[in-house]
Amino acid sequence: MYNDKTIICKDCGEEFIFTAGEQEFFAEKGFTNEPQRCKACRGARKNNSGGGARQMFDAVCASCGNSCKVPFEPRNDRPVYCSECFEGNRR
Repeated sequence: MYNDKTIICKDCGEEFIFTAGEQEFFAEKGFTNEPQRCKACRGARKNNSGGGARQMFDAVCASCGNSCKVPFEPRNDRPVYCSECFEGNRR
């Protein structure tokens, strides 16, 4: 029912094979779009997004006054709390 297809990777421009087995797997999962990237480019894209190190910003806790790092850029109009104080305020 499925036949191997040759597809051009949209990132590196190399050809890759979208095998009959992969097409069957995609169909079973309900995926309607064919892959646009080769396996190497998919892996590189996956490693570069999401799970990587996020940028951290220096801040001073509004509650205890200790220095801390937060995953957002602090603004002067909102208080910033260290992890311990933030957790204490949540309860």
